[in-house]
Amino acid sequence: QNEIKSIPVTSVITKDTIIEQTFVADIQAFKHVDITARIEGILEKIYIDEGQRVKKGQPLFKINDSEFRIELSKAIASYNSSIADAKVAEVEVERVQLLVDKKVVAISELQLAKSKHNALQAKVEQALAEKSAAERRISYTLITAPFDGVVERLPLKEGSFLSIGSLLTAVTDVHAMYAYFNLSEQDYFRIIQSNEKQEIDKVQLILPDGSLYAHQGTLQYAVSEIDENTGAITFRASFPNPENILKHGASAKLVLEQPIKNVMLIPQKAVFEVQDKNYVYVLSENNTVKQQAIVPSDRLAAFYIIQSGLKGNEKIVLEGIQNLREGDTITPTQLP
Repeated sequence: QNEIKSIPVTSVITKDTIIEQTFVADIQAFKHVDITARIEGILEKIYIDEGQRVKKGQPLFKINDSEFRIELSKAIASYNSSIADAKVAEVEVERVQLLVDKKVVAISELQLAKSKHNALQAKVEQALAEKSAAERRISYTLITAPFDGVVERLPLKEGSFLSIGSLLTAVTDVHAMYAYFNLSEQDYFRIIQSNEKQEIDKVQLILPDGSLYAHQGTLQYAVSEIDENTGAITFRASFPNPENILKHGASAKLVLEQPIKNVMLIPQKAVFEVQDKNYVYVLSENNTVKQQAIVPSDRLAAFYIIQSGLKGNEKIVLEGIQNLREGDTITPTQLP
């Protein structure tokens, strides 16, 4: 047992504090839609340019519709003709009905007339469907913006032949962006059990150049299942994007600041390791020191948050621990 003088000691701190956690985040647009052709044809007109902001319903592309208009004319003519035929059959039913009522012809003649009318009425409905289909195909030749957004790259030029599914561009709604990140199962349940989701004060982004994104985010969303392969659960944070700095498909670091209450803090430099376990020297009433095993839960700047091993009212050795042994007597110097 040695007696060592003037060893700095400090008290275990119990207080409310904030844990800052950093996650890799995948940036996704609020909306991102590929614009593709729904019909074959020649790309006749491009009304927009790459990077242009567009409004919902604004024309983007025009596909030549001359062949489709010929088909529509034929469909309209067929529809009108079928209506006329059905009308003639309807008049015939009325005429035969009068003859049946006068018992001039047999009831079977009326049944035959009604069957012909029903068949022609079915042709009217078929012709109407073909007319509607022709009109719909024409509507596909004018492609408009599905929502307010920004036009992405234009891979095709005017005059290109389009197949069904040909990619014309993409429109991205960038007024707000989502940052998706994964929480471990342990962190997730800690948030849920302590109701910290509603208490998270700040959700921030660190951009790839290391700068802090100017706008604070809001934690919004978690999927319903934990990934059985990684043991993680996906969360989403929403960030405003008025300057259009954040881009769809980019990556960034997301920072969560979680308030936690009534935790014990000790300086990291007061901790030493023995066989992969963490210890501190606790000062007894007679100024002797004793090794005490501890379990830290998180790091916070120059401090450890203590999960177990201390009660919270101890004094621990702050400096000079490399020169101490179990049972040494010291002259403590109290430091804050």
